[in-house]
Amino acid sequence: MRLRIFTEPQQGASYSTLRSVARATEELGFDAFFRSDHYLKMGPVPGDPGPTDAWATLAALAVETSRIRLGTLMTAATFRLPGPLAITVAQVDEMSGGRVEFGLGAGWFDAEHAAYGVPFPPLAERFDRLEEQLAVITGLWSTPHGSTFSFDGKYYKVTDSPALPKPAQRPRPPVIIGGTGRRRTPALAARYADEFNAAFQSAAESAAMFGRIREACTQAGRPGPAMAFSAAQVVCCGRDSAELARRAAAIGRDLADLRTNGLAGTPSEIVDKIGVFASAGASTLYLQVLDLSDLGHLDLLASEVLPQV
Repeated sequence: MRLRIFTEPQQGASYSTLRSVARATEELGFDAFFRSDHYLKMGPVPGDPGPTDAWATLAALAVETSRIRLGTLMTAATFRLPGPLAITVAQVDEMSGGRVEFGLGAGWFDAEHAAYGVPFPPLAERFDRLEEQLAVITGLWSTPHGSTFSFDGKYYKVTDSPALPKPAQRPRPPVIIGGTGRRRTPALAARYADEFNAAFQSAAESAAMFGRIREACTQAGRPGPAMAFSAAQVVCCGRDSAELARRAAAIGRDLADLRTNGLAGTPSEIVDKIGVFASAGASTLYLQVLDLSDLGHLDLLASEVLPQV
């Protein structure tokens, strides 16, 4: 099981804080540093000093780290045009020496769109745009050198693009798709994704989602082993009840709820819970760390959980 650190900077984190977490992620032996792509805080937190842009952050971390994978869960298709986004991700991949992974979703948080003047279409249109963005971005990356790429969609039209720059990874960085949709999400994953992510679902629900993706892959004529499966869960680890309670309080979460709907407990309890997700089919687990000032939390996970999985 690969363990990755997953952050939510919109809840309140400067670049300096994110750099500290990313460096700790690398030094402590985790596989990757991922971040959300949001422009507005959620829930009763101040959110200071305000949002940081996902790809600006990852560009800086690409040159501040040397080993860990870097990516998003998930970049919002509503925030960016597909051509410029393909350029940005390819550039960050080159800057990192080929360590980028690209999660792309339809976008869902309407309040952040209103807060920063970003159009927020109805759900069906957002999925249509997501599908076209996936086609454009992967098409630009996979077009051979010296050839051009064109695309004539309902929302995006690309004409004779030189399809440059190319990402360092060939044929492209891994594409991650997630979501609970039962029809369009599996179809998009089967067509475009290298990894499917089940975020904040139980192990049983994750297994059912993975099954739908496998079925969609079969229908698309794609071999099942070509798809990797992952899960994302909030983590709260403590050596004893006092440490657990302190960490739960620091993120404003009920410990009993975290035990039921997250990865909360002692290191041995968390190892057991990770094993349940492994049995469900996940080979990667994104540990959502909400208190980014608590690097001791990462150290505990690295010393007492990571070696056992």
